[in-house]
Amino acid sequence: MKIALVGGCGSGKTTIAAELKRAGHDAYIVGQEHSEVRTLWAVRSPEAVVYLHVTLDVVRERRGEHWPGWLYKKQQQRLKNAYEAADVHVNTAEQTVEESVEAILAMFPCDGDHESSAD
Repeated sequence: MKIALVGGCGSGKTTIAAELKRAGHDAYIVGQEHSEVRTLWAVRSPEAVVYLHVTLDVVRERRGEHWPGWLYKKQQQRLKNAYEAADVHVNTAEQTVEESVEAILAMFPCDGDHESSAD
């Protein structure tokens, strides 16, 4: 399944995309938070859009205590359209990576046609 991941900096897009790929999904990151193009998330015609929410406090824990609040707010504005269009919202500030991935896989299970990376 082609899954677009959107969210602000520090929301876990890269880590979660890697885990979803490992599970067999065609998961990819959309840099919507950096773009004024409101529907950038739709360019590759995803089958599902997953919005990864993160709070400013958690971004600062992950990216450094001086992460600017104005930048966080700007990214949230740029993400508004993707947030509204998302099929699933996952709060990565309150869940571990594993819990976040499990929540996504519960909504979009893999078909089992991929090889497992576990031996």
